[in-house]
Amino acid sequence: MKIVGLITEYNPFHNGHLYHIEEAKRRTGADAAVVVMSGDYVQRGTPAIMPKRLRAEMALKCGAAAVFELPLCYATGSAELFALGAVSLLDRLGIVDFLCFGSECGDLSALEKAASVLSEEPGEYRSLLRSHLKSGKSFPAARQSALSEYLGDSSGSTLLGDPNNILGIEYLKALKKLGSPIIPYTIRRRGSHYHDRTFTGGSYSSASAIRSLLAHSVSSLQTDRTPSFEDASFSDIMADLEGQVPACCLELLKDYHKVLYPVYLNDFSLLLKYKLLNKHPETLSLYMDVSEELAARICAKLDNFFNYRQFCELLKTKEVTQTRINRALLHIMLGLKKSSVNEYTESGRHFYARLLGFRKDQERLIPAIAKKSSLPLVIRLSDSGALPETGKRMLRNDILASNLYMSVVTDKFRTAYRNEYRQAVLKI
Repeated sequence: MKIVGLITEYNPFHNGHLYHIEEAKRRTGADAAVVVMSGDYVQRGTPAIMPKRLRAEMALKCGAAAVFELPLCYATGSAELFALGAVSLLDRLGIVDFLCFGSECGDLSALEKAASVLSEEPGEYRSLLRSHLKSGKSFPAARQSALSEYLGDSSGSTLLGDPNNILGIEYLKALKKLGSPIIPYTIRRRGSHYHDRTFTGGSYSSASAIRSLLAHSVSSLQTDRTPSFEDASFSDIMADLEGQVPACCLELLKDYHKVLYPVYLNDFSLLLKYKLLNKHPETLSLYMDVSEELAARICAKLDNFFNYRQFCELLKTKEVTQTRINRALLHIMLGLKKSSVNEYTESGRHFYARLLGFRKDQERLIPAIAKKSSLPLVIRLSDSGALPETGKRMLRNDILASNLYMSVVTDKFRTAYRNEYRQAVLKI
């Protein structure tokens, strides 16, 4: 049996994701697709719009054979950390033959060329990077310019100007770093650009556009509206989504609206402010993605805190990207420290593979993974007792973060609270 691995967020699941699953299996000749998916928080430093198990259910109904949760520290890390965490998890499952990812360019050789430069960092490239950093550019902008100059054409600028290309390069770097036998493939992204916040015609709108539309479905609970769409009734919004998400996902969106979703940054505003009020610059800089300069800025601006989203925008500077600030504040709120992440990465990166769900018609995959994986398979949290202490701490971080997320859901929609210990593995 041949297996293709997919690295995803499904925030939320849409037609482009369905195309990815189907095309990945077709291109590679794989019999099944195994997914590593972010949990309740995603790489751009925000909570997911809906809980992980609802997103996993959508993926399983649309053809994914099994969904594993990417631990929090990798799911909310930089592109490099996200990619290394996800690729290493797929690698250690022991059954994955291929990795198939989406990209804006669809050109694997170009991505591999860029990945090689960024992995090896030849002297000329490092000199160009230092020069652009000294000119005041943020690291992503400086890296983009340096790669373009080093390659002698505009390809570097183009490749590092699109988010899926960037992640694709990081996946390739991770495969090389790990010496993994997994064979990479890439599929050109179809339809809207990753950042498009409006529907542009066709059936492949971005997750950003779908999130923006769903923000107008909770007028009495609104915390994060954008001006991308006119006000519309819930039935109108669902009608707009009919051509953008698979039918089975649309039914789940209808069933769980104002029960489990939508969740936005500002729903965590008071939680974040409480955490910030208990900190000072020296302690803030202990958290992931928080520099000493950013820690000082957070404390200096705290009196101007109105809500989570507004505070993120307030902290933005020319040198620090919005996403970096989002991640920094999220890590403070969730208590994710640099020392902990360093300990995880230096101790093997993973200590378990946590299964969120699987398809019953692919059930034979689970014992195969349990047999071949170099990681213990965690199906129930009671299975975690034999983990090493470092692994237990990592898992506790994930559990606490998910319980916090579900507490916000419970408070926002007045639904029954279920903690992680009461959640069962999905079987579709």
